[in-house]
Amino acid sequence: MPAVPTGWDIFASEFLGTFLLIAAGTCVTAANLLPKSKAQNSGWVVITLGWGFAVYVGVYAAWKTGGHLNPAVTLAKIIAHMIDPSVTLNGLQIGAGGIAVTAENVALYVLAQFVGAFLGAGIAWLAFRKHYDEDLDPAIKLGSFATGPAIRSYAWNLLTEILATATLVAWVFVSGGTPTQVGPLAVAFVVVLIGMGFGGATGYALNPARDLGPRIAHAVLPIKGKGGSDWSYAWVPIVGPLIGAVLGTLLPYALGMAV
Repeated sequence: MPAVPTGWDIFASEFLGTFLLIAAGTCVTAANLLPKSKAQNSGWVVITLGWGFAVYVGVYAAWKTGGHLNPAVTLAKIIAHMIDPSVTLNGLQIGAGGIAVTAENVALYVLAQFVGAFLGAGIAWLAFRKHYDEDLDPAIKLGSFATGPAIRSYAWNLLTEILATATLVAWVFVSGGTPTQVGPLAVAFVVVLIGMGFGGATGYALNPARDLGPRIAHAVLPIKGKGGSDWSYAWVPIVGPLIGAVLGTLLPYALGMAV
């Protein structure tokens, strides 16, 4: 019988997975945006593929906890548990290694996600330190850390993040019933698709930790000529994914498609 993950197991798993996700993904974006990078201007396709592969790495690393890496996914599990009490945080049944949906366990998931995201962004800064010292538009430096809209319109930006996250979460809840399952790789493909589709409008945060952790890192790191961290927009990639997670959970259950 699989052992139930301890509190440390939960924190370490979600921390490591989110840390690797954000370190790799932020490096991909930095390589594309920052001057004198060999990958500068490699394009949106490279960014979306890079973030998709980063998700693959992160989810695989966080296998003990089901690889949430995202407070929106954790919220989706809470909503699902309210509908079906047999739902656990990591997908296993209670008594067979399942992590119960409790306030303590949820807090560990979310704390680990935000800490991992913050420190992962710091790795990208270290890797590209000399590039960040170059004189360029502060918005480009911020854009390598946090998301931002192509056209600023808070209501429509919020809607885009809601729809994008709902698409991801709904897919997660129905994917377990398909005949062929490819695990983390399938999630990576879906994230790439969402990035290529919804991403052009807002940068597709999909994940409050993915945006807020690196945005805080941008605010506190000694980045030369960095400018502001655009806190007036920061609420959109937090609220949008959380609303999207609720809708993306309720829809499959309402249709009888959740597995």
